[in-house]
Amino acid sequence: MPNRPLRVALFAAAVAVISLLAACSSDEPDATVPASDTGQLASTLTQTPQSTPTSAPIAKLPAIKTYTSPPPMTIDPDKNYTATFQMEKGGEFTIDLYPKEAPITVNSFVFLARDGYYDGITFHRVLEGFMAQSGDPTGTGSGGPGYTFDNEPSPLRRHDTVGTVSMANAGVRNGLGTNGSQFFITFVPTSFLDGNEPDGTPKDCSIPGTSCHTVFGRVTEGMDVVNKISLRDPARATNPGDAIKTIIITESD
Repeated sequence: MPNRPLRVALFAAAVAVISLLAACSSDEPDATVPASDTGQLASTLTQTPQSTPTSAPIAKLPAIKTYTSPPPMTIDPDKNYTATFQMEKGGEFTIDLYPKEAPITVNSFVFLARDGYYDGITFHRVLEGFMAQSGDPTGTGSGGPGYTFDNEPSPLRRHDTVGTVSMANAGVRNGLGTNGSQFFITFVPTSFLDGNEPDGTPKDCSIPGTSCHTVFGRVTEGMDVVNKISLRDPARATNPGDAIKTIIITESD
């Protein structure tokens, strides 16, 4: 039978492993670049940024709203929707949403924006040469609205350009996607985050480590404002990220 010091060491090692596994669940887009991806994106992500949730300081948390289930469908996929972000530090940018290709995602985003959910929420994870992520009222990368919904990958909407707006998630669990309120805006093309292969074939998103993110919009005005969002790695940050003042949803025929 192992002596007491050995038993204590084994117990400590087990606790460390369990803690590490628990920390690996977050709504963060994967910042690891496949070996086949080259160019600017690969060169900027060789440091493999930290993607686990952390408890970085938040100056003032917005009122956290939670919901028991996804909202009922209230948008009309045949209409046009835009989201204008007004930032607390000044400046604004506009996103064209894609209700036809991602109706559930757009409906959820529009509902949350109209309900004031995003007001005061920060861009808690902003990595140079990759993306700016927001939508978590806790500012840690692990918060959400209290509900989740499945992925909506479309071969027509990809992470193929600057300003792509996509859902952050924690992968597929129990056969379903884990999308909630968190989203990100890309600074460069990030095709490895697509939910479809280059030929349009759907990925098997249930495979651990497979990145599948729903593109539901694109920045059409104010990308210069997006580019000025303060960089922030939540694993090292000592100050809160730039806050969203409000999001104005516009609907048109």
